[in-house]
Amino acid sequence: MDELTNCPNCNDIFVKNKFRDICQNCWKEEEKTYETVYQFIRKRENRAATMEQVVTATGVDEELILKFIKTGRLKLTQFPNLGYPCDKCGAIIRTGKLCENCTELLRKELDIHTMEEERRLEIERREKNATYFTMDERIKGKR
Repeated sequence: MDELTNCPNCNDIFVKNKFRDICQNCWKEEEKTYETVYQFIRKRENRAATMEQVVTATGVDEELILKFIKTGRLKLTQFPNLGYPCDKCGAIIRTGKLCENCTELLRKELDIHTMEEERRLEIERREKNATYFTMDERIKGKR
């Protein structure tokens, strides 16, 4: 659903939708910067450029280049030395949202959580099925 909001870049009011998160004027500027970056890195001699080299050569802010990568406008398969930071630790990655180390750590934590949950359910099941005997006072008197 479209909503009226302020542009995060220039603070102008615009209608935000699922395709654009900035106003029309800022979008046009962003398109120009995208073309600048793309024209630079598509040249054969620049395809192996690092992020720092692209920023220096084009004058485009690294965050904007990262936005182009994350939105899929720049395909990393064509540019072997470009990447983006892991969402958790900031290590440079080329696919997904987490690096291998953070993925493995998360997997281990999930395994531990799963084992603890299974143990808790087993304890609950045992307590539910446990039989407790009590002496009824009426039966006691008959003995």
